[in-house]
Amino acid sequence: MKRNSLGVWFALLVTVGMFLWSGNAIAAKPIILGAPLSTAYLYGWDAERGIRLAVDEINAKGGVAVGSEKRPFAVEVIDTRDLEPGVPVSEALMAVERLILNKKADFIVGGPNRSEAALAALSLLSKHKKVSIVTSGVLTPKYHQTVEANYDKFKYAFRIHGEAVNLIGEIIANFADLKEKYGLTKVFIMAQDVSHARGAAEVMGKVAASKGFEVTGTEIFPTGATDFSMALLKVKSTGSEIINIWMDMPESAILLKQWYDLKIPALPFGSTLAAAEQPGFWDATEGKGEYTLCNVVNAGNAPSEATPWTMKFYDAYTEKWGVEPEGLGSSSSYMAVYALKDAIERAGTIDSDKVVTALEQIDMVGVYGRLRFDPKTHQVIPSTDPKEGAVGSILQWQDGKRVVVYPKSIAMGEILLPPWMEK
Repeated sequence: MKRNSLGVWFALLVTVGMFLWSGNAIAAKPIILGAPLSTAYLYGWDAERGIRLAVDEINAKGGVAVGSEKRPFAVEVIDTRDLEPGVPVSEALMAVERLILNKKADFIVGGPNRSEAALAALSLLSKHKKVSIVTSGVLTPKYHQTVEANYDKFKYAFRIHGEAVNLIGEIIANFADLKEKYGLTKVFIMAQDVSHARGAAEVMGKVAASKGFEVTGTEIFPTGATDFSMALLKVKSTGSEIINIWMDMPESAILLKQWYDLKIPALPFGSTLAAAEQPGFWDATEGKGEYTLCNVVNAGNAPSEATPWTMKFYDAYTEKWGVEPEGLGSSSSYMAVYALKDAIERAGTIDSDKVVTALEQIDMVGVYGRLRFDPKTHQVIPSTDPKEGAVGSILQWQDGKRVVVYPKSIAMGEILLPPWMEK
């Protein structure tokens, strides 16, 4: 009887102990990542998917080591609607503030996606001392320039993907190759009526002209435009050979269908071209998007062998979401979570000022190369070599596939011309 009683008590104590231990493990306070994203648009939903994939992987391995404690990540997403036509910047700001005040976000990742909204949010980040990593959209160089100009106030803001000036450099490098290989010298610019696109179009025109290209015209389209035929006919009448496109609206797919139907003898080359970034672009345009080029900003958003991480991420994203990585924000949003994990673990705390210092000192290999931030601007350091920095990725649609054609260090093919352009 006594032996049985002792055995029962021992078993009960073990059970209670295991329950308390597991309860403590489960009850570890999560580190909350607030994600203000325009979720109905590509640069919003691909960022959310990248963030959630990284969080799931990290939590499955025990979470984040904060000093001697292991803590999981948790994600809170609020729709900013800032990529939707006519939605005021103030709506995105309210979303960021709700994440901080109501959802108790420890960090902000992802957006806001629109450059104007992200710039306006800088003061909120400063007020609440919240470290933020922009991962999708927000291509304006003014973002990192603002951090550099007033570092003490805006030091909490980082950007982990490329920006417009770097994109222009990549596009001009490709233009030079097209000039040498095919003799293409006349460029027509089409841009969406948003801050980063207008500014980039203006700079692109100046830089292209300084590099010996003839800029034959520039057209600005309101967000949501659905007819581009008149501008395309201008492209043809001016003898233009390259159409440089800056548009993050989904209606840009219509532009490419019209280009194909009109057989415009100019190569469509998107510096920002959201519709063409997506795996579904081929079906959406009924194959009429073939030969379209677009810059997906960071490697990993199209298949390549940039680093050992690249296809591992690409395959994991595809398996989890049932679609290949879709656009600008996919790999950068994924890497932002891993960058935060690395910084928090080295800092040993989630204290904002200490995490800022740790992020400034980060040096790790990720999906799109060596990951480091400029300590003065908090802009990710770019390179055409993944061993040296964050590598971009320009693709061309060829026979229903997204083929990386730039930079040469990770290229999977070369740029082709449509048959009606061949001389």
